[in-house]
Amino acid sequence: MTRIMISAGEASGDIHAAALTKEILKQAPNAEVYGMGGDGMAAAGGEVIFDIKEHGVMGLVEIIRKLPALLRLRSDFAKLMDERRPDCLVTIDYPGFNMRLAKVARAKGIPVVSFIPPSAWAWRKGRAKKVARLADKVASIFPFEYEVYKEAGANVEFVGHPLVDIVKTSLPSEMARQKAGKQVGRPLVLLMPGSRLQEVQSLLPDMLKAAALIAKQMPNVDFTLPRAATIPEALLQEHLGAASVKVKIVEGDNYDVMSAADAALATSGTVTLEAALCHLPCVIVYKTAALTAFIVRRLLNISDIGLPNIVAGKRIIPELLQENATPENMAKEVVDLLQPAKHSEVLAEIDEVVRKLGEPGAVMRVAELILKVAGEKR
Repeated sequence: MTRIMISAGEASGDIHAAALTKEILKQAPNAEVYGMGGDGMAAAGGEVIFDIKEHGVMGLVEIIRKLPALLRLRSDFAKLMDERRPDCLVTIDYPGFNMRLAKVARAKGIPVVSFIPPSAWAWRKGRAKKVARLADKVASIFPFEYEVYKEAGANVEFVGHPLVDIVKTSLPSEMARQKAGKQVGRPLVLLMPGSRLQEVQSLLPDMLKAAALIAKQMPNVDFTLPRAATIPEALLQEHLGAASVKVKIVEGDNYDVMSAADAALATSGTVTLEAALCHLPCVIVYKTAALTAFIVRRLLNISDIGLPNIVAGKRIIPELLQENATPENMAKEVVDLLQPAKHSEVLAEIDEVVRKLGEPGAVMRVAELILKVAGEKR
């Protein structure tokens, strides 16, 4: 029996873990897939031993605060490796933790596949060489990422972006509009404050203030907030209850909801690329601890942090970071995106981004690669 251990530490990683688990079990029905993930991975047939709800964290300062818990998690993973001897460890994003976990697996003679590897093309290029030493195979999702890892000496393969396979609508158009709260003749703006508690606490209050400013300029606008599975509804209701604008909370069918909307305020991350695949223009916002921002700004080798902008090779959608992520700036950019001429212009740019993400079949190709690596180990 083939045993595949997966480590995906956040809601975005769970999306990929779920799709990968489903495809692995399709190709190898008797395989065991277990490790760290979320509700998606569990629903796909994986055994979630470590739940991402307890471990999602981002930012240098924030990681330091949670270091004891992450060290315990790594120790628990090491024990699990000894007990269940996986044929392959698959690390999905979550680089601060997963690179250290890969080192543990390597020491135990367990092959490692790095799927959605660290963004060495964006900052700390030296990480590519470290991944090249630790991973038996790197599954690259961007063409420019492939070049960075190849140059670093990694055994790298460009598989295309898995979201091309994953991001699909499932509801009839009218049902999607109804669920999203989209009404005829009224623009719909989504508020997407992230899948980590620290993001929601930091960004949602200002997003709600921005929504109130937008509503003053465009009285016929509606707002919807798709709830991430990692965020308690009670927390969202607490914030919404204190807001001066009405916001509808929805759960599930996220891609249908995105496809029905006209614009979004979105936390920087995978969701911005998901939105692009749903042809939804976003204003990208992000705030982190001041010290983290100070350090990162000095390490970045790229001018934009939004994934659609990085893929496009230029800024096609607005980015508001740190001190620029004010309610006034958010409102201004959203109102601008909702103007017909600007909206059409951005959609044309987004279409080009989608083309650059590669052909469908990335998840199938990654599953084949993982099963091959695991088979060679066995």
